[in-house]
Amino acid sequence: MIQGSIVALVTPMDERGAVDKESLKKLVEFHIAEGTDALVAVGTTGESATLDEHEHCDVIKSIVDYAGGRIPVIAGTGANATTEAINLTRLAKEAGADACLIVTPYYNKPTQEGLYLHYKAIADAVDIPQILYNVPGRTACDMLPETVGRLSHIKNIVGVKEATGDLSRVKAIRDLTGDDFAIYTGDDATSREFCLLGGNGSITVTGNVAPKLVHEMIMAAIEGDNETALAIDKKLMSLHKNLFIQSNPIPVKWAVAEMGLMGKGIRLPLTWLTEDCFDAVRDAMRQAEVV
Repeated sequence: MIQGSIVALVTPMDERGAVDKESLKKLVEFHIAEGTDALVAVGTTGESATLDEHEHCDVIKSIVDYAGGRIPVIAGTGANATTEAINLTRLAKEAGADACLIVTPYYNKPTQEGLYLHYKAIADAVDIPQILYNVPGRTACDMLPETVGRLSHIKNIVGVKEATGDLSRVKAIRDLTGDDFAIYTGDDATSREFCLLGGNGSITVTGNVAPKLVHEMIMAAIEGDNETALAIDKKLMSLHKNLFIQSNPIPVKWAVAEMGLMGKGIRLPLTWLTEDCFDAVRDAMRQAEVV
């Protein structure tokens, strides 16, 4: 089981919006050096919605190659069409990903039975560890704990990223799955409490900017050391908030660029962080002692 701080990696781009492979390699090395426990390639934070299929798979393969087995790589392969999700998941396996993170279908609002059959079809089609991803704030679709429980009986469905921010779901999902099923949070602001309640880690945006601190905080929480986790989390709280001052990944890409790790590139319909937000994000970075 992958545990700890799992960074939802930004996809660096130049000012024209082209993927910047040199900066991507730099980011992978940065996270390995800083103690990040795993990377998510081309998730929401990696702008999966604006990369075409070729770019999507190329970025996954590049991250796998740059990591060279030193850190697990989880590929984002969700789609709102089951056939497309199967294809992306198959391509991620061929690229060498360690697991796949598969978001609930967005926009078309499937039923709970539709969600079960969607994920079952992907798991049956591609033999790779698969992590469910529930983020109703983006998808308009909430996968209930009971559906996660049903899906946990499929051998290669190994975990869930629960991004509702509802801490009661840790126990609800654990009671329906078991100790060998990974439960990750996708909500940085509540990640400490989530892991203290028995979660296995955080798929984190904040970890892009303060990877060492996020790793240390999450591991302390997993180990039940609230005093240490809280002391670290106090340094991170402004980042948890202000990295969402505009739509993710707008603020986090600006912050990573401020750290000198990549250029100022993002793709429409997303736009670069507006100047009136610079001070809020920069002050949060100072509190976390990353600038």
